[in-house]
Amino acid sequence: MFSSNILFWALFILLLITILRYLSSVRALLFILRQSDPQLYHSVNGNRFFTLTVPLTKQLKLVSYINHRLYYGHHRPDVVLRCERIRKQFILISRLSIFMLVSQIYRFIAT
Repeated sequence: MFSSNILFWALFILLLITILRYLSSVRALLFILRQSDPQLYHSVNGNRFFTLTVPLTKQLKLVSYINHRLYYGHHRPDVVLRCERIRKQFILISRLSIFMLVSQIYRFIAT
């Protein structure tokens, strides 16, 4: 018999692993940007990007840079590849979150 609890916990673990990979990719992108594009690095407050003191608008600036695919004009191919990977991971996180929500709703309906 299919268990909704197993599906929920499997999706939860998969979502956590994907979020950790996403954060690691963002950190690697910021490291690359520090050397290749200092202006963008400082505009997103790269040295304090993961702290609580960074304004949300600076973090959203990097998100919109990746979401609107502004990285295609970048002169370094590793930045383009890293941004494309981050964009795909973000899409995967969004879809997994939706599946988690549907799984949670199914758990409440089935019980």
